[in-house]
Amino acid sequence: MLSSIGPSSIGRALLLHGAGGGGWEWNAWRGVLAASGIEAATPDLQPAAGGLARTTFDDYLSQARSALAALPRPRALVGASLGGLLAMACADEADALVLVNPLPPLPWSTALPARDWPDVVPWRRDARLASTRRALPDSDAATVLFAFRRWRDESGAVVRAAHAGIEAIRPACPVLCIASTQDEDVPPGLTRGLAAAWNAQLLQAPSESHVGPLLGRGAPALALQVCTWLSAR
Repeated sequence: MLSSIGPSSIGRALLLHGAGGGGWEWNAWRGVLAASGIEAATPDLQPAAGGLARTTFDDYLSQARSALAALPRPRALVGASLGGLLAMACADEADALVLVNPLPPLPWSTALPARDWPDVVPWRRDARLASTRRALPDSDAATVLFAFRRWRDESGAVVRAAHAGIEAIRPACPVLCIASTQDEDVPPGLTRGLAAAWNAQLLQAPSESHVGPLLGRGAPALALQVCTWLSAR
């Protein structure tokens, strides 16, 4: 099936992970993109020198901009969850934008579920195999174990800023929004609303979770659909 897709005009892509995760979340996508002629960079967002408690949204945004600028054009920018919001904030330097269950910018962020965040969100410390399994209902056992061993703690300031609302301007490049059928972290209706307002194409992912499009059994097939979309840009 991969051979049916011709070489994409997009030769490079920067893939930004979500809060508490890492570049490893894109393992399934990276192989599919490579088979379609797209070289993917999947960096880990790094805490500031003062540690996670002193890390801000702008610290991550600076890293994302630098990583994107290092890729030759034409280049795609792909972000999931928090990575999606970071991608929107630097989409002016991208030639195509793909948003996977993204934390939405203002004004849609006001509808996100309310939560309190400590200075360091202890997702690594509090990780349990059972809770990881519940978070990944559409993943196989090996992926659940892989993810359980790799969750990391996160900056509370970054997550608070994202939920409080970040301004993002509709980019000039083509935009593809992907929404899971079920998502308790970013309700699908918010992604649909963003897609409609930005005149973006919307793809409904047959996933039952927030991170399912990256870590679920259907992740390779979804990545292939994204490659098809990019090849037409």
